[in-house]
Amino acid sequence: MTRKVADCRKMPSESGCSLTISGEEEEVVRAASEHAISVHGHADNPELRDEVRGSLEDEKVSA
Repeated sequence: MTRKVADCRKMPSESGCSLTISGEEEEVVRAASEHAISVHGHADNPELRDEVRGSLEDEKVSA
């Protein structure tokens, strides 16, 4: 299974957050959503999780 990455640096933010989360897709969606809620003040709703899921990228593996 391809690991996914959520990179806060690629999201609009006034705080300049540099957190990156990687893992299996559902783990990353859950962790990144919790981060967005607790740190950035986003509302806890399905739209947030959809936005997070849509922003995920495949993890690039070094050879």
